[in-house]
Amino acid sequence: MAWTIGLLVVFFAVTVGVGIYCKRHSTDVSGFVLGGRSVGPWLTAFAYGTSYFSAVIFVGYAGQFGWKFGIASTWIGIGNAVIGSLMAWVILGRRTRLMSQHLKTATMPEFFGKRFDSTALKIAASIIVFIFLIPYTASLYNGLSRLFDMAFPGVDYAWCVIIMAVLTCVYVTAGGYMATAINDFIQGMIMLLGIVMIIAAVLSQNGGFIESLNGLAKVELEGAAPGTFNSFFGPDPLSLMFVVILTSLGTWGLPQMVQKFYAIKSEKDISKGTIISTLFAVIVAGGCYFLGGFGRLFSDKIGVDAASGLPVGGYDNVIPTMLETLSPILVAVVIVLVFSASMSTLSSLVLASSSTLTLDLIKGHVVKSMDEKKQVFVMRVLIVVFVAISAFIAINKDKLGYIADMMGISWGALAGAFLAPFLFGLYWKKATKASVWVSFIFGAGIMILNMLFRSSFPVILQSPINCGVIAMLAGIVIVPIVSAVTRKPDANIVDDAFSCYDEKVIVSAKKSLGDK
Repeated sequence: MAWTIGLLVVFFAVTVGVGIYCKRHSTDVSGFVLGGRSVGPWLTAFAYGTSYFSAVIFVGYAGQFGWKFGIASTWIGIGNAVIGSLMAWVILGRRTRLMSQHLKTATMPEFFGKRFDSTALKIAASIIVFIFLIPYTASLYNGLSRLFDMAFPGVDYAWCVIIMAVLTCVYVTAGGYMATAINDFIQGMIMLLGIVMIIAAVLSQNGGFIESLNGLAKVELEGAAPGTFNSFFGPDPLSLMFVVILTSLGTWGLPQMVQKFYAIKSEKDISKGTIISTLFAVIVAGGCYFLGGFGRLFSDKIGVDAASGLPVGGYDNVIPTMLETLSPILVAVVIVLVFSASMSTLSSLVLASSSTLTLDLIKGHVVKSMDEKKQVFVMRVLIVVFVAISAFIAINKDKLGYIADMMGISWGALAGAFLAPFLFGLYWKKATKASVWVSFIFGAGIMILNMLFRSSFPVILQSPINCGVIAMLAGIVIVPIVSAVTRKPDANIVDDAFSCYDEKVIVSAKKSLGDK
């Protein structure tokens, strides 16, 4: 406990110090929300990665899917790196940066409003963000509860939630996006170092990598072939594929992820950021799911329910049980790692929520006239409100089962509603306002129906993960089909939006190999 407290004190002091230092960068809306659009590749790449991978992945997803799929769960981390990071940066990065600056937009709802010339679309998108980011934010605390109990036995978990909430409020309200980005870099370095150390320590408990694989080969599952948990695709390849798609392609439509591209500084920074972000995902996401894949080797400590075959205490108990026999120093590293993962994602989510609600819903609609200083003030107040709400939900999660169910569908609803309209908005001039509305309604609507009437869905779609994948893929079909049969967009508005891609710029010879 002394090691854990010592490392946490240092970590918290640095975090708050960064927030205070960055206060000078957050005096206007652009500085507070986007860091003045001057954030370099390392900070942007780490901000993207740490917003992507939270304690939900490290504790919840790694434990759950590692238990279900064995070593094949590593494919989820590989998919996150290739589709969720590499392809996202290549396909979305440059175009998002150019068009968002050209349209003078700071949030995803504001992008929809200006790209498709519709204030109603902007308001609808901001409402969807508000509804589904709050429960997603609350879920971040859940991964801490089991590990906190392990590190601080007898201490009320509510203190953990309160400390994390207060510290996040302090540095985000003080320094805005720049403080978040710098802290994300620090927290990302902790995550990289921590995951490597933990994997090495856990595997050594079972005789190393090869012996651990041999141990997985001996695990038997009724109805499955021997050695299924150390096989290439595991016991259920179809379900594995759905998880890979949701957790990888889903990032393309999440406001807090896409917003990172708004802030990057230059063209070359996008190229560097692509490489850094992909390598970060390989190590962190690949490492988390790889670690979780060995969870069944600890069945004797975790316990298995004879009737259901599920781990005793639920999937969230898998990773903490794997780590409870580590040395005090490594346990301290784990706690700081999970705090880092949680706080980085929490800061990104509350910044996205507060900026969306202020710029897209309150400004010009609720309050007709707001100067920049007032907008920044309102965003700071809303950050405190959002963090307080999420902390309240986390502390009372056992009493709020309805909201807990919503947490599981937040990702699918947001990506299902936004992914296709955003992608086509960047690349296709013929996408219509009506197609965006249909995508919004279908994506958010099907996930709400799945939550309320899950038993009425076909068996394969009763899983929120599978339903979320269908919502995302359906949007990619819906937008072009609806666009083909609805009123065409105003050519002048569309041409103006796409003119940013054709703008001529002059660069020095050392940056271009073209003809004179």
